[in-house]
Amino acid sequence: MEKNPVTAVVMATMLEAKPFIESIPLEQVERKPFSLYKKNNTFLILSGIGKANAAMATVYACQKLKPCCIFNLGAAGATDFSYPLGEIFHVVKVFEFDRPEFKSGKPHIHTPSILNGFRTANLATSDKAVLDPDEREIISKSAGLVDMEGASVVQACRIFQTKCFMFKFVSDTPDHTCDNDIVENIRLYRKQLYEFFLLIDKDKITREAAHEKAIDKNLFS
Repeated sequence: MEKNPVTAVVMATMLEAKPFIESIPLEQVERKPFSLYKKNNTFLILSGIGKANAAMATVYACQKLKPCCIFNLGAAGATDFSYPLGEIFHVVKVFEFDRPEFKSGKPHIHTPSILNGFRTANLATSDKAVLDPDEREIISKSAGLVDMEGASVVQACRIFQTKCFMFKFVSDTPDHTCDNDIVENIRLYRKQLYEFFLLIDKDKITREAAHEKAIDKNLFS
């Protein structure tokens, strides 16, 4: 097992990540191809918005940093009113409605790594923002949250056999159809996500992930 296993955090925007960067604090160590920040063995990478950006940033993090686990953190919209603004949920299943399977026509489904003791939710990832209340209602039958990156992070982590833990806070509900409202809500609630993240026993999670990776490596070497 690695002596100093690496933990990586993937977030879409500086808007969401600002409390992490300023309060931990994290030092910027790269600007291109992605903004990359670090403190000790914790790295944070800003992917940009959308599935392609998220996939590329996660692959870059996996190849360059060789993390034992990745946390995907950020904002998500709620598909109905049972997910209040600012509440934080642990994502346990991710749907891609805009990328249906070829034969069945059903959405691709991804399963991130799961921790016990957190409020959970299903997530739908789309390449465009889901702001229309009617569209949210359709998605709500399968997922309580929507974002634009999550599915790609999980998929990339699976390829590299890296555990992916996903937490999202609610930045908008069906009542919020204006970009300005969403931005203001992210500013209002992003610090709560940072404070929540501090309480997670990341060292234990990373050690366990490193141990599992070492076992897998020995089995297949």
